[in-house]
Amino acid sequence: MGFIRNLFAIIGLLAILAGGYLYNQVQSGLGKFDPDAPKVYTELFNLMMQTHNAAEATVWKVKVNDGLTAEEVEETMKIVANELNLANVGELPLYRDVSAKTGVPYRFVKFYLFCDSLIAKQMLDYSDAFSAYMPCRISLVESPTGELWLYTLNMDMMIYGGEPLEPELKAAALEVKVKMLEVMNRAAKGEF
Repeated sequence: MGFIRNLFAIIGLLAILAGGYLYNQVQSGLGKFDPDAPKVYTELFNLMMQTHNAAEATVWKVKVNDGLTAEEVEETMKIVANELNLANVGELPLYRDVSAKTGVPYRFVKFYLFCDSLIAKQMLDYSDAFSAYMPCRISLVESPTGELWLYTLNMDMMIYGGEPLEPELKAAALEVKVKMLEVMNRAAKGEF
C-alpha cells in the first residue's frame, strides 16, 4: 500500500514539474509575440467555435445593401480603391469560367486584386511569406439566395499574430487594412 502511495506521489510531483516547465515555456514564448496576439488568437478560436469553419473564421465580410447590383458594387470598389491609391492589379471572374466549363450559368463570384506596391515591397523585405497575402483580394459573391457579400482575408493575424512588426512596417500594414475595409464598406453601401 505504501509503495502505491509513494508511486502516486512521485507521479504527482513529476506532473507538477512538467506542468510548471510547460507553463514557463509558453510564457517565455508568448513574450516574443505582439502584445495583441492573444486577442487575435482568442477571436479566431471563438469564431472557429461559432462557425466550425476555418475559412469563415479568417475573413472579414460585409453584406451589400439590398438593391445594389454587382456592377454598381464593382464600380464603387474601383473608384474608392483608386481614391485610396490602391492599384487594381487584376480581376478574376470565376462565374464566367465556371459557366464556360459547365455550360450552365453560375452565380456572380468575382475576385478583385488591389495593391500598394511600395507597401508590398516593405512586407516582402520583412518576409517572403507575406507574398501569400498579396495582392489584397476582395471577392464579390452572390450567395445561393441572391444576396451580395464582400469578403477579404482578416489581416490581423499577419499584423499581430507573430513577433511584433517593425513600427514602420506595422503602420504600413495597418494603413492597408484600413484602406481595404474602407473599400469594402463604401462599396457595400454604394458610396463613391
